[in-house]
Amino acid sequence: MKSLAELAKIREEALKKVDIRKERKGTRIVVGMATCGISAGARPVLTALLEEVNKRNLTDVEVTQTGCIGVCKLEPLVEVYKEGEEKVTYVDMNAEKAKRVIAEHIVNGKVVSEFTIGAYEK
Repeated sequence: MKSLAELAKIREEALKKVDIRKERKGTRIVVGMATCGISAGARPVLTALLEEVNKRNLTDVEVTQTGCIGVCKLEPLVEVYKEGEEKVTYVDMNAEKAKRVIAEHIVNGKVVSEFTIGAYEK
């Protein structure tokens, strides 16, 4: 059995690894892959993002998946976390839109406003 001090140290190290908001370098792209996202077409979106990142050799970009993001009617959803910037949520995505997000937002730094949740709400 571990001591309380050892367990506290293990807990602290684990928390550092999962905290996506503090001291994260580079860019993190998260695709909602819950049942609603998958049925709406999230798998081809995830594949397109991964292919574009690999094709462009973007070593500071991490593409991951998560469960429900919470807005099922706007699926597939993609969230972009860029270091030092506000999170951007893209809605109603498809593979072609995903490629454009990589080219314009990730590579050139320009948010593709017409694909964002803010544009949908107007």
